[in-house]
Amino acid sequence: MGMGEVLGLTEREILRALPPELLAASRVSLRIMAVCGSRTSHIGHFVGKMAARRLHYALAVNNSSVSYSNRSIENVRKANISLRNKGQPHNFMLSQYFKTSVAKRKGHEGFGLEGFRVLSLARFSSGTTAPSSLSSDNTKEKEQTADTVDSSEGKIHLKLNSGSFYLPHPAKAKTGGEDAHFIYDPAQAIGVADGVGGWADLGIDAGEYARELMSNCMSVIQEEPKDSVDLIRVLEKAYMRTKAKGSSTACIVALTDEDLYAVNLGDSGFMLVRHGSAIFKSPVQQHGFNFPYQLEGSTAGDSPSLAQAFKITVAPGDVLVVGTDGLFDNLYDADITEVVIHAVEAGFGPQMTAKKIAALAQQRAMDTTKPSPFSDAAKEAGFEYQGGKLDDITVVVSYVTNNANPLAN
Repeated sequence: MGMGEVLGLTEREILRALPPELLAASRVSLRIMAVCGSRTSHIGHFVGKMAARRLHYALAVNNSSVSYSNRSIENVRKANISLRNKGQPHNFMLSQYFKTSVAKRKGHEGFGLEGFRVLSLARFSSGTTAPSSLSSDNTKEKEQTADTVDSSEGKIHLKLNSGSFYLPHPAKAKTGGEDAHFIYDPAQAIGVADGVGGWADLGIDAGEYARELMSNCMSVIQEEPKDSVDLIRVLEKAYMRTKAKGSSTACIVALTDEDLYAVNLGDSGFMLVRHGSAIFKSPVQQHGFNFPYQLEGSTAGDSPSLAQAFKITVAPGDVLVVGTDGLFDNLYDADITEVVIHAVEAGFGPQMTAKKIAALAQQRAMDTTKPSPFSDAAKEAGFEYQGGKLDDITVVVSYVTNNANPLAN
């Protein structure tokens, strides 16, 4: 059953009935996760209900006069989250976001639409770090190593060793899928983007939008002052320069001095592993279940100013994992952490670690019986769903190491 059957209208009639400002939002609401043949009969009704709920949500937003143009600095929220408590449950990502956002937002603000944007994360006192670098590459898999040495007294020499691996959705392998990413050495920056697949129903390859957005992000970073990259500004400029049709989530991470800076919009994200525990994971931004915030080449999409910003002090031995929702929808925090632990113990480099994480995520995506973060979220939203979610999977892994003192890593 599709969305038209649920509402008693065809999808074309629905699109024609919507006002211009909601047209793109309705297109986004048509996003349906790709499934293999044997699963189609299981989730046809589920997908129809889900798509209908997204459209009703978009109409409700319009009727309640929630404005997407209100981007004033007064709506920026700050919250300190201690990283000392490592024993976070698997749903820490969502529960912490909901608690903080609801507690901090103004009474007139719609949840998730004008909520907090900045999270200043408390320093975790397990060491100090100095600048390190990444390398840029757009190939399917790549491992890069770069060193930055600070001659100032008391600074630690760091090496940031980064690698990536990408597995497109099996049905989209010929076109390269809809994810995009970069690893840019001089500015020590990483970026991932997930093009929204629903545009395929309109004959548009959202992967083009994601790839152009990431390319523009890297170009803007090159224009930023050295050692002073403003990631919100980077995302805003890259968004303005992206002309392809489609829409995409976005997550950009950069290391400056001893701090890791990140901005995230949508359901891509990152997590930081320290001493065998996931000490932080970026929260998901979504309007409704499986309806993430996304940048789009029109005024109907979400604004880059809604991206959440993060600052985390990193230490030698930390492992950063950045990925699209194809990763985080299929693997729990404990699954990712376990792969990282075993990979480090086995002496694997970051590219091999990224490959193993991506392979496990795809394995779980094709499993129709085991629970997954996606199936958990579906049930919480009132849908019957079991197993993983087939999708493009992008994983970038970075090891933060101390060059001067290997024993400290």
